[in-house]
Amino acid sequence: MRTSALAALSVALFASAALGKLPPLADDAKAKAAEAAAKSAWTDKVGLFQLCKSMDRVAATYRSSPVAAAKPASAPDQTPACADPGAYVSQVTPAAAKPLEASGAHSPAGMATAVEVAASPTAGAGP
Repeated sequence: MRTSALAALSVALFASAALGKLPPLADDAKAKAAEAAAKSAWTDKVGLFQLCKSMDRVAATYRSSPVAAAKPASAPDQTPACADPGAYVSQVTPAAAKPLEASGAHSPAGMATAVEVAASPTAGAGP
């Protein structure tokens, strides 16, 4: 009993340290999160549209089958038309790219194409 209380106390102490205040998100992280939320909302709308069209096809098949058997079909219920969400369009505008000089990055050095050897004063001098 005593060890479980001690374990619970130590977990509570370490958990409180882990739940400290986190730094605020950077602007690019906020933009990525907003983009993911917008894409998720659009995906949900596409799923609802596909479900609506599927239900319309099932209802049309159901209404047409009694007609083929010479039975009167019930009148269809008036439902709103399926709303097509269209193609996905990003709502987030991309941040303007900084030129390399303004971003603090340095241009990489070019690749060496030939090795330059400094001539020594004794090179090539014969006896």
